[in-house]
Amino acid sequence: MSTVRTTVAQALVDFLAVQHVERDGQVTPFFAGCLGIFGHGNVAGVGEALRGRQPDFRYVLARNEQAMVHTAAAHARMRDRLQTWACTTSIGPGATNLVTGAAAATINRLPVLLLPGDTFATRQPRPVLQQLEAPGEPGLTVNDALRPVCRFFDRVDRPEQLASALLDAMRTLTDPADTGAAAVCLPQDVQAEAVDVPAALLEPRTWHVPRAVPEPGQLDTLAGWVQAAERPLIVAGGGVIYAGAAEALAALAGQTGIPVVETQAGKGSLAHDHPAALGAVGVTGTPGANEVAARADLVIGIGTRWSDFTTGSQALLANPDLRVACVNVTGADAHKLGGLPVIGDARLALEGLAERLAGHTVSGEYTAAVADHAGSWRDAVDAAYRPDRPGPAPSQPEVIGAVNEAAGATGVVVCAAGSMPGELHRLWRSRDPKQYHVEYGYSTMGYEIPGGIGVKLAAPDREVFVLVGDGSYLMMPGELVTAVAERLHLVVVLVDNGGFASIGGLSTSLGSQGFGTSYQYRSDGGILDGGPLPVDLAANAQSLGATVWRPETSADLRVALDAATRVDGVAVVAVRTDPTVAAPGDGAWWDVPVSEVSTDPAVSRIRQGYDEHRRRQRHYLDLEQP
Repeated sequence: MSTVRTTVAQALVDFLAVQHVERDGQVTPFFAGCLGIFGHGNVAGVGEALRGRQPDFRYVLARNEQAMVHTAAAHARMRDRLQTWACTTSIGPGATNLVTGAAAATINRLPVLLLPGDTFATRQPRPVLQQLEAPGEPGLTVNDALRPVCRFFDRVDRPEQLASALLDAMRTLTDPADTGAAAVCLPQDVQAEAVDVPAALLEPRTWHVPRAVPEPGQLDTLAGWVQAAERPLIVAGGGVIYAGAAEALAALAGQTGIPVVETQAGKGSLAHDHPAALGAVGVTGTPGANEVAARADLVIGIGTRWSDFTTGSQALLANPDLRVACVNVTGADAHKLGGLPVIGDARLALEGLAERLAGHTVSGEYTAAVADHAGSWRDAVDAAYRPDRPGPAPSQPEVIGAVNEAAGATGVVVCAAGSMPGELHRLWRSRDPKQYHVEYGYSTMGYEIPGGIGVKLAAPDREVFVLVGDGSYLMMPGELVTAVAERLHLVVVLVDNGGFASIGGLSTSLGSQGFGTSYQYRSDGGILDGGPLPVDLAANAQSLGATVWRPETSADLRVALDAATRVDGVAVVAVRTDPTVAAPGDGAWWDVPVSEVSTDPAVSRIRQGYDEHRRRQRHYLDLEQP
């Protein structure tokens, strides 16, 4: 066998540079490059190898290890999981900082390759700087913390193990049913060690990304269920978008009149003005969508993992005669809720259903009811986006409306944790499947700016609007520097409402009066109610290299957004909002336990309501079995 004399790290980088994926005849380089922060655990190995590959294999210096995983995951989501980044770190805190990002990537089914440095495989110098000693298990390192949050985990303790580790990682990363974060841990001495690598390992390789064909019998059963249903409903999840199935969904919905509601990951699966579009469903859903979901006698989930926000903590889908079918490439998701599992690609399943349902439509009465719900919600959104009210400070819905208008037909909104994702889910009007990018599988504070970088790297021709609250901004503002350094144009809309508005609202609804959720001094009484802190987040953003606007009114905001889209580099529009104006909507119940015993009478009253809702939860054991 022909071999190449190289270091382990050099072989690793050379391997990554020649990996490709193919789906439907389209071939794409799988790795856009490598994000990284160097330390003693990777600078002499992976760092030296990356330097030798510049500029052919792009290296981006990040400012936070968690952030660079978010950037890679956002890029992968924007590219329908057909391209991602590798992430290299040193040992110790650099490696453990990957854990949150890895969890978010895996929960959201997004491929990211993690390459953390590790302690010496020889164990000769020990303990090395940043090594966690485990006397009863000397082979244990902090990198083992990545095991539960990764779909694949390996440690290359000998150079000969590199080939199998990389091939197994690629198998996981390119498998639509099993993708997520993959970790290949690299002891720092092994990285720099020379090895005779099989030349075949470093030759270009293309990984086929399959479209799993649904079993015809299951599609036949599902088609029969649709024909027998009076009020069928489709719940579109992220799998619709990743499979490139939006056109197939629009065609089926148009052909049959079956209404479509969307999860957070699935928002944009159907254009907001499609006749069958009912918008957001679940805890952050609209009144009409949730009413239709509660009365549906057949619910077809396509590419959704049925989170508690989608099902209203198993209390939303309330029809006692309900049937459920789940279309998903992942068997575990397809079997959720105890319904009919249809394991396969979303696009193929939708096309197969359309063939079987030729000539079938829902009743005119049902179509009219759906149209009424959609029309009522359009009016509600119009009123929220441009309300006729006094007061200079815009509300959060007004901010969302201004960004929605500025985004036009192709702009992308990026958001994550806090109160804005719920309002975005209800209010945002998507025109195509890639306009709405909200990380809500892990609801990760700090995701927004690095996520925006990932979206921009994946789609440089699109305008990217990062919507971030003050609480989430403070988690990871340093990635503004990364965007500045890479000369990326981002419009960051920094919404300042003086603390954690989402959790503050939840706390109040549970009887805890917003305790510990606002940014205030400690008063003489010893609690955090001593007045607002003198924090200037706009000045912070400006100090990190951004061009900053400070609009005070809705009109000023629209002018600032227009100006921000025209500048080079990073633009930050910092706006204080009026927290007294709530967004319209009537979401489903969410199961957050309330204290069963409390000295506060308000908490006891709220607990009574909580117990009533729990009695409505469905265990999905009474569904008709397929």
